[in-house]
Amino acid sequence: MKAVIPVAGVGSRLRPHTHTQPKSLVPVADNTILGHIVDKLVQAGIQDYVFVIGYLGEKIEQYVRRKYPQLNVEFVVQQPREGLGHALWVARHTYEQEESVLIMLGDAIVDVDLQAFIKAPYSVLGVKKVAKPSLFGVSEVGTDEFIVKLVEKPKIPKSNSALVGLYKIVHPQKLVASLEHIIREDIRTQNEYHLTDALMHMIRQGEKMGTINVDNWFDCGRKETLLEANATLLNRPQFRNQDFSQFPNTIIIPPVSIGRNCQIANSIIGPHVAIGDNATITSSILSNSIIGSYSELVHAVMHDSIVGSDASFKGLSHSINIGDSTELNFGL
Repeated sequence: MKAVIPVAGVGSRLRPHTHTQPKSLVPVADNTILGHIVDKLVQAGIQDYVFVIGYLGEKIEQYVRRKYPQLNVEFVVQQPREGLGHALWVARHTYEQEESVLIMLGDAIVDVDLQAFIKAPYSVLGVKKVAKPSLFGVSEVGTDEFIVKLVEKPKIPKSNSALVGLYKIVHPQKLVASLEHIIREDIRTQNEYHLTDALMHMIRQGEKMGTINVDNWFDCGRKETLLEANATLLNRPQFRNQDFSQFPNTIIIPPVSIGRNCQIANSIIGPHVAIGDNATITSSILSNSIIGSYSELVHAVMHDSIVGSDASFKGLSHSINIGDSTELNFGL
């Protein structure tokens, strides 16, 4: 089986972090978004990959070739970028002759039984029940548990089962034919060619598609969900019992991840903090945050924060002599 991972987007909702790096390479829990995705697929036994790149695509190619030299990889440039359906259309020559194809968006981290996906005898789509289905593609299933309708961002949703960006298609040739149909007929949703519309065309042509519920899903395109993903991933056992005794006068409240060659002193770190390599942190208090590599923080009090790589923040320190019955409020 071949995996296709579209990673061409600009990531405007994560700016300023995506001004200098692709969204999929933003750090989270001792890895990158893309690293978490590919690691899961490799563990499932997938060795062949297609990356659809665009914005800062050369950085993605460099990252993949450096971190995963053992994999069989291809890179396809999507230009212009006109939606997920268009991305898969541009890359059609890489997978249309495969027996089946796994498609996984490059900005979504999911916890799911990938073997169930791979072994399914028919096409399956990953879904998760959400509170606001109108923000996502939505699936509706019939009495036989097969999908009867797919709608991209419906104004009046008839289901709360959102598509999470994970698809297994057992007839790639039929997918290509449906993509060709929506592009030839210029079928757009919100001015883009959506995969949802192509899949719905396949269903109308008789293709059976089922759903598999995922355990966790993090659409890492926004600060809030990125921090949520970071906290959830850090709660895994490998981040609980680490030795950080090398950092003087520092309290570590697990779970945290701290990269290589970091210098941390006189600080309180955690919980749910991920720090990149070669960071310097002094006299600071950090919780529920992501700190990029080569960053420097001095007298920083941060929570629910993301600090990019090679950034510098120097806060205020105070020497105060406070008398009786005094109240100070620094805006906390």
